[in-house]
Amino acid sequence: MSFDFKRMTKFEHNIGEKEKKYRLYAGAALIAISIFTASIALLLVGMVLVGTGFSGWCPAYSGMGKNTCDTSENDNTPEEN
Repeated sequence: MSFDFKRMTKFEHNIGEKEKKYRLYAGAALIAISIFTASIALLLVGMVLVGTGFSGWCPAYSGMGKNTCDTSENDNTPEEN
């Protein structure tokens, strides 16, 4: 698997709705834990998770070409029978 730096600069959504929720919850938990343990590393990781969860874009996923967005969740067109 190769890492593409040019693709990393494109700010396209590459995180699905379910993964956004997981990132937000995990990031908030890490930030809360870092407050009590005074760990800067946990704070930074939590902030990155919350930031990528809110934006829906992960630079590491862009570089690797990974996309967890479901194409059906972006469709707003009604199905025809």
